[in-house]
Amino acid sequence: MARARTLPPAGSFGAWLLATRPPTLTAAVVPVAIGTAVALRDGFREPLAAFAALLGAVALQVGANFANDLSDFRRGADNESRLGPPRATQLGLLTQQQVMRGIIVAFLIATIAGLYLVYVGGWPIIAIGLASMLAAVTYTGGPWPFGYRGLGEVFVFIFFGVVAVAGTYYVQAGEVNGHILGASVPVALTVTAILVVNNVRDLDTDRTAGKYTLAVYLGRRMARTEFVLVVIGAYVAAASLWLVGGFAPWVLLSWLSFPAAVVPLMAVLAHTDGPTLNRALRSTARLHLLFGVLLAIGLAL
Repeated sequence: MARARTLPPAGSFGAWLLATRPPTLTAAVVPVAIGTAVALRDGFREPLAAFAALLGAVALQVGANFANDLSDFRRGADNESRLGPPRATQLGLLTQQQVMRGIIVAFLIATIAGLYLVYVGGWPIIAIGLASMLAAVTYTGGPWPFGYRGLGEVFVFIFFGVVAVAGTYYVQAGEVNGHILGASVPVALTVTAILVVNNVRDLDTDRTAGKYTLAVYLGRRMARTEFVLVVIGAYVAAASLWLVGGFAPWVLLSWLSFPAAVVPLMAVLAHTDGPTLNRALRSTARLHLLFGVLLAIGLAL
C-alpha cells in the first residue's frame, strides 16, 4: 500500500516521466559523449551534429522504453508479481493508447533530429535510424520479439553501444574507422550490464511469463557470472584502448569509477530480492554514466 501512495496520478506528467525510465537514459547520453570525444580527438568539431545525435538517441531510448512497457504488459511479463520498478501501463497510469501515441511522438522527435543528421551524413543515417526504430519495437514486440529469446544483450551491445558510438562519430567525422569501433566496446559492455541486472532480478517472473532472456537460459548462477564478466570486461577493454588501440593513457581515467562498480557487483552476487536488485540497477546505470564520462574525457585528451 505504501508503494501505491507514491505513484503519480494516472495520465499526469509524473506518469509520463515514470514511463520514460529516467535512470536508463544514460544509455543514450554516454555513447554520444564517447563518439563526440573521439571526434574531438581527431580534430572534428561539429556541435550541431553532436546535439542532433544526442536528441535523436534520447528520443529513441524513450521510444524503446515506451514500446517495452506496452509489449511486456500485453504479453503478461509485467504483472502483479513484478519485482522491478513500477511500470506505467501495467499499473494503469497510462492507457495502451496513450503509450502508443508516446512511441509515435518519441520516434517523430528522433526523425526530426535525424533529418539534420541525414543532411550531414547521407543515406547511412537513414539506414541506422530505421534499423534502430525497428529494433526498439521488436525487442519485446512483434511476432518474434528477440528480447524474449535470449538476444537482448546482443541488441543492447550493438545498438546502444557500437552503433550509437560509431554513428555519433560518423556524423561529425564523415567516416567510421577501427579506432571508433574499439572505443565503442567499453561503453557497449557497461550499457549491457544494465540489462543483465534487470534480467537477473526478473529471472523467475520472466520464466513464468514465458520471457526467455539469456538469464533464464543460463540460470541465476551463470547470469551472475555474466554480470561480473561484462563489468570487468569494460575495464579491460578501456585499458586495451591504450595498450593496443593507439589511444593515450588518459583512457585509464575510466578506472577511477571502479569503486562505484563494487556495490552493484556485490548486490547481484549476493541478493535475489527486488528492492536490493532495483538499487543495483540504479547503481549500474550510475556506473555506466560515471565510467562513460571519465572515458570520454580520457579519449578526448
